[in-house]
Amino acid sequence: MFEDLKPHIQDLRKRLIISVVCIVVAFIGCFAFWKPIFAFIKAPIERAFSDQVQGVLVQLVPLEGIFSAMSISFLVAFTLSTPVVFWQLWLFIAPGLYKNEKKIIVPFVLFGSAMFVLGALFAYYIIFPFMIKYVLMFGNDMFEANISVEAYISFFIRVILGFGIAFELPVLAFFLAKVGLITDETLRSFFKYAVVIIFIIAAIITPPDPFSQLLMAIPLVILYGFAILIARFVNPAIKPQRVQDTQESLKPESKKSSTSKSPKRP
Repeated sequence: MFEDLKPHIQDLRKRLIISVVCIVVAFIGCFAFWKPIFAFIKAPIERAFSDQVQGVLVQLVPLEGIFSAMSISFLVAFTLSTPVVFWQLWLFIAPGLYKNEKKIIVPFVLFGSAMFVLGALFAYYIIFPFMIKYVLMFGNDMFEANISVEAYISFFIRVILGFGIAFELPVLAFFLAKVGLITDETLRSFFKYAVVIIFIIAAIITPPDPFSQLLMAIPLVILYGFAILIARFVNPAIKPQRVQDTQESLKPESKKSSTSKSPKRP
């Protein structure tokens, strides 16, 4: 059994090494420009500080600045490497697909990368500014919001990566529906469980307040609805009535064929 899995394990190892090398190379390049990257990342909290919020970003421990620079460099490096990561993922699973299913490799890589970037941009420009301002304004008349750089970067990365990965849901639904693993009925029947899972994920990623959780959970529920529509377009479920009509349409033919095969009476 292990001998049968050995080629797949070696191929997986190859794909992981290529992906990691790409991320490391991109990380080195991004680390050389960490200052403009950090200026871009801290812009939402800077706008919050200039608008009704009293506070400042501070460094609490000696190595906090270095670790923060490495964290934001890794975030950007991973984002830039998503086309290579998706390409390697596809090359790993492609041998198990049919020839017609392998034709979606280019849409899978392009739309997978584009949706991840779109989710990150959506979080950065729309969700995160409201979220960080609301969190910092709470109790700001009683105390200043002196936020450590590491805490802010960690919170920023959780939100951005969370939305980037969540925006892959329509791409995943298209792929699974294309290979016949799911239908729109499958996603609809799982909807109530998906809502619970989405709110659990939102509670883990966002601060423990209802407003921030809703800011993340509502877009994810909408994305799940888009996934249902995509699955309905690509691989719709067969309705029971259609199955019954098909069976009824086959009955006369089978009856006729059985009659023709029966021997004639003398």
